[in-house]
Amino acid sequence: MVAQRRHFVLSVYGWTYWLPILLTGGLLTVTLVIIPGGWPLAVVAAVVTLAWLAFFRDFSRAIPAQPGIMVAPADGKVTDISRVDHYPAFDGPALRVGIFLSVLDVHVNRSPCAATVLVQRYEAGEFLDARHPECGLRNQSNTITLGENGRPTVVVKQIVGAIARRIIAPVTIGQTLERGERFGMIAFGSRTELYVPAPEGWEIRVKYGQHVRGGTDILLARKG
Repeated sequence: MVAQRRHFVLSVYGWTYWLPILLTGGLLTVTLVIIPGGWPLAVVAAVVTLAWLAFFRDFSRAIPAQPGIMVAPADGKVTDISRVDHYPAFDGPALRVGIFLSVLDVHVNRSPCAATVLVQRYEAGEFLDARHPECGLRNQSNTITLGENGRPTVVVKQIVGAIARRIIAPVTIGQTLERGERFGMIAFGSRTELYVPAPEGWEIRVKYGQHVRGGTDILLARKG
Protein backbone atom coordinates (compact mmCIF):
# COMPACT_ATOMS: atom_id res chain seq x y z
CA MET A 1 0.00 0.00 0.00
CA VAL A 2 1.11 3.55 -0.77
CA ALA A 3 -0.18 6.22 1.63
CA GLN A 4 -1.29 9.45 -0.03
CA ARG A 5 -0.24 12.83 1.26
CA ARG A 6 -2.55 14.44 3.79
CA HIS A 7 -5.51 16.37 2.46
CA PHE A 8 -7.92 18.87 3.95
CA VAL A 9 -10.86 17.12 5.67
CA LEU A 10 -13.32 18.78 3.26
CA SER A 11 -12.87 18.36 -0.48
CA VAL A 12 -11.22 21.30 -2.22
CA TYR A 13 -13.36 20.51 -5.25
CA GLY A 14 -16.58 21.32 -3.39
CA TRP A 15 -15.49 24.48 -1.59
CA THR A 16 -18.00 26.68 -3.44
CA TYR A 17 -20.71 24.54 -1.84
CA TRP A 18 -19.38 23.84 1.64
CA LEU A 19 -17.90 27.26 2.41
CA PRO A 20 -21.30 29.05 2.27
CA ILE A 21 -22.82 26.20 4.31
CA LEU A 22 -20.05 26.49 6.91
CA LEU A 23 -20.31 30.28 7.17
CA THR A 24 -24.11 30.42 7.21
CA GLY A 25 -24.51 27.48 9.58
CA GLY A 26 -21.80 28.76 11.90
CA LEU A 27 -23.25 32.28 12.01
CA LEU A 28 -26.77 30.96 12.63
CA THR A 29 -25.57 28.65 15.41
CA VAL A 30 -23.64 31.42 17.18
CA THR A 31 -26.58 33.81 16.85
CA LEU A 32 -28.97 31.29 18.38
CA VAL A 33 -26.56 30.63 21.26
CA ILE A 34 -26.54 34.32 22.08
CA ILE A 35 -30.33 34.67 22.01
CA PRO A 36 -31.94 33.78 25.37
CA GLY A 37 -33.51 30.35 25.18
CA GLY A 38 -31.97 29.69 21.78
CA TRP A 39 -29.82 26.71 22.79
CA PRO A 40 -32.20 24.00 21.48
CA LEU A 41 -32.38 25.64 18.05
CA ALA A 42 -28.63 26.25 18.11
CA VAL A 43 -28.03 22.52 18.58
CA VAL A 44 -30.38 21.74 15.68
CA ALA A 45 -28.61 24.30 13.45
CA ALA A 46 -25.19 22.87 14.36
CA VAL A 47 -26.27 19.29 13.66
CA VAL A 48 -27.82 20.22 10.29
CA THR A 49 -24.72 22.19 9.32
CA LEU A 50 -22.41 19.30 10.20
CA ALA A 51 -24.65 16.86 8.27
CA TRP A 52 -24.35 19.01 5.12
CA LEU A 53 -20.61 19.43 5.55
CA ALA A 54 -20.17 15.66 5.98
CA PHE A 55 -21.18 15.20 2.36
CA PHE A 56 -17.98 16.99 1.27
CA ARG A 57 -15.64 14.98 3.52
CA ASP A 58 -12.43 13.75 1.98
CA PHE A 59 -10.03 11.31 3.63
CA SER A 60 -6.54 10.11 2.81
CA ARG A 61 -6.49 6.57 1.45
CA ALA A 62 -3.90 3.79 1.29
CA ILE A 63 -3.45 3.07 -2.42
CA PRO A 64 -2.55 -0.52 -3.50
CA ALA A 65 0.88 -0.69 -5.14
CA GLN A 66 0.70 -3.98 -7.10
CA PRO A 67 0.86 -3.70 -10.91
CA GLY A 68 -1.91 -4.55 -13.35
CA ILE A 69 -4.91 -3.45 -11.29
CA MET A 70 -7.73 -0.91 -11.46
CA VAL A 71 -8.89 0.60 -8.18
CA ALA A 72 -12.37 1.98 -7.56
CA PRO A 73 -12.78 5.50 -8.98
CA ALA A 74 -15.40 6.31 -6.32
CA ASP A 75 -16.94 5.22 -3.04
CA GLY A 76 -20.30 3.47 -3.30
CA LYS A 77 -22.17 0.30 -4.15
CA VAL A 78 -21.35 -1.78 -7.23
CA THR A 79 -24.61 -1.86 -9.19
CA ASP A 80 -23.38 -2.95 -12.61
CA ILE A 81 -20.80 -5.42 -13.90
CA SER A 82 -21.42 -6.03 -17.58
CA ARG A 83 -19.93 -6.43 -21.02
CA VAL A 84 -20.38 -3.74 -23.68
CA ASP A 85 -20.18 -5.22 -27.17
CA HIS A 86 -18.74 -2.08 -28.72
CA TYR A 87 -17.37 0.91 -26.83
CA PRO A 88 -16.26 3.79 -29.10
CA ALA A 89 -13.22 4.84 -27.02
CA PHE A 90 -11.66 1.39 -27.54
CA ASP A 91 -13.29 0.62 -30.90
CA GLY A 92 -14.22 -2.78 -29.54
CA PRO A 93 -15.76 -4.64 -26.60
CA ALA A 94 -15.36 -3.37 -23.06
CA LEU A 95 -16.04 -4.35 -19.47
CA ARG A 96 -18.11 -1.87 -17.47
CA VAL A 97 -18.29 -1.54 -13.69
CA GLY A 98 -20.89 0.92 -12.37
CA ILE A 99 -20.81 2.38 -8.85
CA PHE A 100 -23.81 4.11 -7.24
CA LEU A 101 -22.95 6.87 -4.78
CA SER A 102 -25.65 7.62 -2.20
CA VAL A 103 -25.78 10.93 -0.33
CA LEU A 104 -23.98 9.16 2.54
CA ASP A 105 -20.91 8.23 0.46
CA VAL A 106 -17.73 10.23 -0.06
CA HIS A 107 -18.16 11.86 -3.48
CA VAL A 108 -14.56 12.50 -4.46
CA ASN A 109 -13.49 10.74 -7.68
CA ARG A 110 -10.08 9.11 -8.04
CA SER A 111 -8.02 7.80 -10.92
CA PRO A 112 -8.20 3.98 -11.21
CA CYS A 113 -4.58 3.76 -12.40
CA ALA A 114 -1.52 5.80 -13.29
CA ALA A 115 -2.22 7.30 -16.71
CA THR A 116 -2.47 10.45 -18.81
CA VAL A 117 -5.69 12.33 -19.60
CA LEU A 118 -6.28 11.85 -23.34
CA VAL A 119 -9.86 13.05 -23.78
CA GLN A 120 -12.47 14.80 -21.66
CA ARG A 121 -16.04 15.07 -22.93
CA TYR A 122 -18.93 16.79 -21.15
CA GLU A 123 -22.49 15.97 -22.23
CA ALA A 124 -25.65 17.79 -21.12
CA GLY A 125 -28.59 15.58 -20.21
CA GLU A 126 -31.32 14.63 -17.79
CA PHE A 127 -31.31 14.05 -14.03
CA LEU A 128 -32.72 10.55 -13.69
CA ASP A 129 -32.11 8.68 -10.44
CA ALA A 130 -28.52 7.35 -10.53
CA ARG A 131 -29.91 3.81 -10.09
CA HIS A 132 -32.05 4.10 -13.22
CA PRO A 133 -30.86 1.60 -15.89
CA GLU A 134 -30.65 4.35 -18.54
CA CYS A 135 -29.03 7.08 -16.43
CA GLY A 136 -25.64 6.38 -18.04
CA LEU A 137 -27.08 7.16 -21.47
CA ARG A 138 -29.52 9.97 -20.68
CA ASN A 139 -28.09 11.92 -17.74
CA GLN A 140 -25.65 14.80 -17.70
CA SER A 141 -22.14 13.33 -17.64
CA ASN A 142 -18.41 13.88 -17.97
CA THR A 143 -16.28 11.21 -19.62
CA ILE A 144 -12.51 11.10 -19.07
CA THR A 145 -10.37 8.80 -21.21
CA LEU A 146 -7.02 7.83 -19.69
CA GLY A 147 -4.15 6.08 -21.39
CA GLU A 148 -0.47 5.67 -22.10
CA ASN A 149 1.47 6.87 -25.17
CA GLY A 150 -1.76 8.10 -26.75
CA ARG A 151 -3.46 4.70 -26.41
CA PRO A 152 -6.65 4.61 -24.27
CA THR A 153 -6.51 2.06 -21.44
CA VAL A 154 -9.45 3.03 -19.21
CA VAL A 155 -12.43 5.38 -19.21
CA VAL A 156 -14.06 6.94 -16.13
CA LYS A 157 -17.53 8.44 -16.57
CA GLN A 158 -19.02 10.78 -13.96
CA ILE A 159 -22.83 10.80 -14.09
CA VAL A 160 -25.21 13.05 -12.16
CA GLY A 161 -28.29 11.69 -10.36
CA ALA A 162 -31.69 13.07 -9.38
CA ILE A 163 -30.17 15.21 -6.61
CA ALA A 164 -26.72 15.90 -8.05
CA ARG A 165 -26.59 18.95 -10.28
CA ARG A 166 -22.91 19.58 -10.87
CA ILE A 167 -19.89 17.60 -11.98
CA ILE A 168 -16.49 18.95 -10.95
CA ALA A 169 -13.43 17.67 -12.84
CA PRO A 170 -10.69 20.31 -13.31
CA VAL A 171 -8.34 18.10 -15.33
CA THR A 172 -6.55 19.05 -18.53
CA ILE A 173 -5.58 17.08 -21.62
CA GLY A 174 -2.06 15.73 -21.18
CA GLN A 175 -2.24 15.83 -17.38
CA THR A 176 -0.72 12.80 -15.64
CA LEU A 177 -2.66 11.20 -12.81
CA GLU A 178 -1.29 8.71 -10.32
CA ARG A 179 -3.28 5.68 -9.21
CA GLY A 180 -5.78 6.78 -6.57
CA GLU A 181 -5.16 10.48 -7.19
CA ARG A 182 -8.17 12.76 -6.73
CA PHE A 183 -9.37 14.44 -9.92
CA GLY A 184 -12.84 15.78 -9.06
CA MET A 185 -16.21 15.05 -7.49
CA ILE A 186 -19.95 15.01 -8.16
CA ALA A 187 -22.16 17.11 -5.93
CA PHE A 188 -24.62 14.84 -4.06
CA GLY A 189 -26.00 11.40 -5.09
CA SER A 190 -24.59 10.15 -8.38
CA ARG A 191 -22.96 7.34 -10.39
CA THR A 192 -19.44 6.63 -11.61
CA GLU A 193 -18.65 4.10 -14.32
CA LEU A 194 -15.34 2.50 -15.26
CA TYR A 195 -14.67 0.94 -18.68
CA VAL A 196 -11.68 -1.18 -19.75
CA PRO A 197 -11.05 -2.85 -23.15
CA ALA A 198 -10.79 -6.57 -23.78
CA PRO A 199 -13.17 -7.91 -21.06
CA GLU A 200 -11.67 -11.39 -21.23
CA GLY A 201 -8.29 -10.03 -20.11
CA TRP A 202 -9.52 -8.92 -16.69
CA GLU A 203 -10.34 -10.69 -13.46
CA ILE A 204 -13.24 -9.09 -11.59
CA ARG A 205 -12.36 -8.57 -7.92
CA VAL A 206 -15.72 -7.22 -6.69
CA LYS A 207 -19.28 -8.50 -6.52
CA TYR A 208 -22.62 -6.98 -7.38
CA GLY A 209 -23.94 -5.09 -4.36
CA GLN A 210 -20.51 -4.76 -2.72
CA HIS A 211 -19.60 -1.40 -1.20
CA VAL A 212 -16.20 -0.15 -2.36
CA ARG A 213 -13.87 2.68 -1.34
CA GLY A 214 -12.35 4.91 -3.99
CA GLY A 215 -8.60 4.53 -4.46
CA THR A 216 -8.35 1.62 -2.00
CA ASP A 217 -10.48 -1.29 -3.19
CA ILE A 218 -9.40 -3.21 -6.28
CA LEU A 219 -12.11 -3.58 -8.94
CA LEU A 220 -10.14 -5.43 -11.64
CA ALA A 221 -6.82 -7.22 -12.08
CA ARG A 222 -5.16 -8.28 -15.32
CA LYS A 223 -5.11 -12.00 -15.95
CA GLY A 224 -1.88 -13.86 -16.50
